[in-house]
Amino acid sequence: MSKTKSKGGQGTPATVALAKAAVEFTLHPYEHDAGAQAYGEEAADALGLPYERIFKTLVAETEAGLAVAVVPVAGKLDLKAFAAALKGKRAAMADATKVERVTGYVVGGISPLGQRKRLPTVVDESALGFETIYFSAGRRGLQIETAPANLIALTGAVTAPIGKIG
Repeated sequence: MSKTKSKGGQGTPATVALAKAAVEFTLHPYEHDAGAQAYGEEAADALGLPYERIFKTLVAETEAGLAVAVVPVAGKLDLKAFAAALKGKRAAMADATKVERVTGYVVGGISPLGQRKRLPTVVDESALGFETIYFSAGRRGLQIETAPANLIALTGAVTAPIGKIG
C-alpha cells in the first residue's frame, strides 16, 4: 500500500483529508451499477473482497445529535450498542436527506472522512483485526484502503462492538 494522490477526477473530501494527513492509503475504483441498492456488498463483489473487510458508513440520530457508525457490510448496526458506545441510551437511523445535507455526500458514497461537519464516530472493533480495511472514498464506485488506525485517528473515533451479524 502506498500513499496515493488523487488522479483522474477521483479527488473527494475524504481523499483530500487522507493526503493532507500524509497517511498511507490506496484508492480502489470499480464500476458502480446505478441499479445497485446494497452499495457495500456491490463494492465487495466488484473488488473480490470478503464482506467483513469492507465497512459501510451509517449515520444515526442519538440524544446528542447525529453520529457516524462504521460497520462491516457483512452485518448490521446494533443501535443499542452504538448508543452505549457514545454514552447514550437510544439511537435511530437518521433521515437520508438530512444525512446527505450534513455530510456533503450522497447515500451509497458516504465516507467517514471529509464530512462537512465532523460528527462523533464509532468504528466496529472488528476493524482492528485487519491490517487494512476498505470504506467509501466519498462517491459510489470508489473505495479507500488504509489501516484502521488511520481512520480512527482522523475521525477521532472510538471502537466498540457495534456490528451484529444477521
